[in-house]
Amino acid sequence: MKPTVVAYKPLPEDVAAELRRHVELVQVDGAAALTEALANADGAIGASLKITPGMLDRAPRLKAWSTISVGYDNFDVPDLTRRGIVLAHTPDVLTESTADTVFSLILASARRVVELAEWVKAGNWKRSIGPELYGTDVRGKTIGIVGLGRIGAAVARRAALGFRMRVLYTNRHPHPEAEAQYGARQVTLDALLAESDFICLQVPLMPDTRHLIGAAELAKMKRSAILINASRGPVVDEAALIDALRDGTIRAAGLDVFEHEPLAADSPLLGLKNVVALPHIGSATHETRHAMACCAADNLVKALTGTLRENVVNPEVLEVARAT
Repeated sequence: MKPTVVAYKPLPEDVAAELRRHVELVQVDGAAALTEALANADGAIGASLKITPGMLDRAPRLKAWSTISVGYDNFDVPDLTRRGIVLAHTPDVLTESTADTVFSLILASARRVVELAEWVKAGNWKRSIGPELYGTDVRGKTIGIVGLGRIGAAVARRAALGFRMRVLYTNRHPHPEAEAQYGARQVTLDALLAESDFICLQVPLMPDTRHLIGAAELAKMKRSAILINASRGPVVDEAALIDALRDGTIRAAGLDVFEHEPLAADSPLLGLKNVVALPHIGSATHETRHAMACCAADNLVKALTGTLRENVVNPEVLEVARAT
């Protein structure tokens, strides 16, 4: 008898068809429908919903959960582990497309692309622009990357090799490859904030990274600095950032993520010309999202058959299973 799997995000037709070769697939929409369907589920696959212990209380048979994302802050991982539920994610397939998004924010913010495009559309282009509308160069500047994981290293490669930028980084551990290939230098967060022209946040959302960048940190940046956040919104104290952008504490911000998503239509960020705001598109290309769905489906099938060995958030669950 095939295991039952609940999908709470639409899957590409070919991915759903492949899953149905191995499982009984139930498609639902929304948290309430998911909670109800979990009562008879052996596995679940999807993204972008907060998964609570209360929902898992309704899932006595659940063995595996596969999130179509690299981030897993929508889950209480210790609770999943306590219940013996494997959590899998998709860390590799979105690296390059997300790094592209980061660099698009760097370029758009530096060259005031969105602001000036709207200025042209409004019919304001009557003559050559003056210094009040000039942007700032990217090539040869210093980029500070907070969190040099897969995506951070891909950003460093673009910065160093493509734009001849000086690369500073903070990370739990040194990154010898980035240091050798891109001339990256590991520094303290304070040094990175003080020296960088562009500060790129590439850390996961954890208790020690929530509001990692607040008023005190923004004050340590150059007045000409541009903050880029394509990691998780709550890594930045949004109220403090709004004040810093209004007051000229920093030059600009390029944001793909926000403390509360979707971003409210009355958010002060939307009224600031020195903000480029995107709707959390980090990995949103046809190719990458399809690859993520394929990876997540493969993760789930392997988890249910006991053969998953990679992309596991809580590998201790697998160790317990092997021991028994």
